[in-house]
Amino acid sequence: MAEASSPPTSQYFNLTYPLPYVAHVEINRPEKLNAFIEPMWLHLPLLFSHLSTSPSVRAIILSGAGPKAFTAGLDIAAASTSGPLAPPPSPSSPKPTAPTTNLSKNPSISYSQPTGTPYTTQTPPPPPPTPTDPARLARSLLTHITTFQSCLSALENCPKPIIAVLHGYVYGLGIDLSLCTDIRICTPLTTFSVKEVDIGLAADVGTLSRLGKAVGNASWVKDICLSAREFKSDEALRFGFVSRVVEGGKEDAVSEALRWAEGVVGKSPVAVQGTKELINWSRDRSVEDGLRYTAVWNAAMLQTEDVGRAMRGVKGKKVRFEKL
Repeated sequence: MAEASSPPTSQYFNLTYPLPYVAHVEINRPEKLNAFIEPMWLHLPLLFSHLSTSPSVRAIILSGAGPKAFTAGLDIAAASTSGPLAPPPSPSSPKPTAPTTNLSKNPSISYSQPTGTPYTTQTPPPPPPTPTDPARLARSLLTHITTFQSCLSALENCPKPIIAVLHGYVYGLGIDLSLCTDIRICTPLTTFSVKEVDIGLAADVGTLSRLGKAVGNASWVKDICLSAREFKSDEALRFGFVSRVVEGGKEDAVSEALRWAEGVVGKSPVAVQGTKELINWSRDRSVEDGLRYTAVWNAAMLQTEDVGRAMRGVKGKKVRFEKL
């Protein structure tokens, strides 16, 4: 299967291929502790749509550039100048504007729907008139929030396994983002915090929905989310937020992620992607439903030639699997 397109580019993300079939996505705003601004959110689904469909990618590493942070979360300074977090205007000021996702203001990104055709720049429609009625303003806010929720969900919906390498500060959005990956590892000095209550809101792009299911401890989830307190790598490991703490610094953790990814990409992509699909699907459903879906899934996927190849590999023969 040939590549359908080149990856979309952005100054805020570095994309490299350190090993065959392994993509490394690095959040690239180190001068601001990799804090997110709107163009970064909007680029995520474009980038991960490409990686999801590229037959040359079987595993993805996600990390943050620089020595200080995976990401410090939302760029509060930028968010406070416009959108939902901006301060209310004075009585003499014009009525507040609804937040809009104005793609035309993001020249560093090319936009298109993930149809398998090359990414080309498209001119988005003009933003709608600013609503003044409270119900219409609420509807506009709803659209704004769900748009950004879907940006992060693009990682969770990616069929390829994603391993997050966490170091330095992992605040707010960093928790949201890492919960959309499959495996989380960190360095001993990593500091975590669900910070949203400290800026006057409930976390709204994934942490409150995913964290409890990831760690299975409602008391601890409420502890860290209600208090916004910091916690360290040893606590993250103890409660299951990360699967391992890698001794050393960020580069050591990236090396560990590469070692893990190298092992995974040598296996059948049909088996690996099917395993991720079945685990994620079963997470929110009964065991009975999960078993039924698994049976239907494997009724199709067991017909692959990869099973025979994998059996030969178990016997010590070197095998390669076709692209998927």
